[in-house]
Amino acid sequence: MKRCLAWRGHPWLALPARVYLAAVFLLACWHKLAHPESFAVDIATYQILPLALVNPLAIALPWVELAAGLLLLVGFRARAAALLVAGMMLMFSVAIALALSKGLDMSCGCFASQGAAEDPISGLTVLPDLGWLLLAVYVFLCDHTPVGLDGWLARRREEKP
Repeated sequence: MKRCLAWRGHPWLALPARVYLAAVFLLACWHKLAHPESFAVDIATYQILPLALVNPLAIALPWVELAAGLLLLVGFRARAAALLVAGMMLMFSVAIALALSKGLDMSCGCFASQGAAEDPISGLTVLPDLGWLLLAVYVFLCDHTPVGLDGWLARRREEKP
């Protein structure tokens, strides 16, 4: 396992994974930032949080998604951003599973607020989230010297006497 994690090709393999995850999170946050009221309705529909927490989460979560996406895109604190993305993907997957177990007829609210008729959740809704979770775990575990700002800063530190 240690040998696998030490493979020198990980930064180049993790780069497209990071860019892809960044694109997903940047696209996902766009509508939520523009329409926090719609996102708040989506969050409330899950019936998980107390209503007092719905609006603060609807305001804060898209900014966290934006920050994680930007950090992954430029490769700055990429492993921390990947851990953050993995946590969000786990949280989203659990929320969808809970909604399905309650038999809620709703849309996931992942990218844009749509009605349940246009984009209903199902067991398949969790599959992309699990794929993104696995990509984020890969970046976290294997991208120790990422192609991007972190790698550039590490090389600069090594060059200084």
